[in-house]
Amino acid sequence: MKNNFEILLNCPLFNGIEPENLAHLLSCLGAKSYAYKKGETIFAEGEPAKNLGIVLSGAVQIIRLDYYGNRSIVAGIEPPQIFGESFAFSGPGTLPVDVIAVEDTEVMLLDARNITQTCCNACSFHNSLIYNLLNVVARKNILFNQKIEVTSKRSTREKLLTYLSLQAKLNNSRSFTIPYDRQELADYLEVDRSGLSAEISKLRNEGIISCKRSSFTLMF
Repeated sequence: MKNNFEILLNCPLFNGIEPENLAHLLSCLGAKSYAYKKGETIFAEGEPAKNLGIVLSGAVQIIRLDYYGNRSIVAGIEPPQIFGESFAFSGPGTLPVDVIAVEDTEVMLLDARNITQTCCNACSFHNSLIYNLLNVVARKNILFNQKIEVTSKRSTREKLLTYLSLQAKLNNSRSFTIPYDRQELADYLEVDRSGLSAEISKLRNEGIISCKRSSFTLMF
């Protein structure tokens, strides 16, 4: 736990929580840490939606499979961000997605009920926790709307340029590195990988972008 203390202090769920109170709060919440190997499933579609997670190291992806097995990346989550909160607080139900470790990863899991229900110790931190949670959910909604903006475009070219433009704005630079390889980017954009690779080559030949692996520069 001590090794992850600094990461947890930077987690948006714990904004405003004093360092000396964090250990007590985690005990109150019944927090537990788990290690996952690359490719392992953290949450599986169809499981009860009762926990939210904090990425302590590594990275995870939220994956949705449609009826035909087509894979779409809903989001990528890195330290010290949280995942699963929208599903855990949506009422009794099951997960509509998988959460996968994309590299060796450590996460901390919290039972959602321990956040919304005041504990027997009547901790004063719960109000701050709930406020922070609402803030996280609001920010996630903004990111979800951005994904809709990207995937609603008609062509692979439009989807790619919209996504890259959003990344440039996010990084406040024309040069940036995205968190996806080619297949993952295709899954996020919901396009065919070969078509995406062809479009990237066209844009590069036209002098619109420069790229190497996951690093891109917008030339316009």
